[in-house]
Amino acid sequence: MQDKKEVRVKLVRSVIGTRSDHRDTVRGLGLRHINDERTLEDTPSVRGMIRKVDYLVKVIA
Repeated sequence: MQDKKEVRVKLVRSVIGTRSDHRDTVRGLGLRHINDERTLEDTPSVRGMIRKVDYLVKVIA
């Protein structure tokens, strides 16, 4: 059985003043406040969401 790969994401900038679809994407990643961190399964859809809001989040190794 293979281990599922995970990626840690941290919200480093405020979503105030950003586009509404970018705010929705951040919420979809499970992030609410600055410095919130989530560990998510590393899937193409999650990677796409991270890429969309890359100026707001930081991927932690």
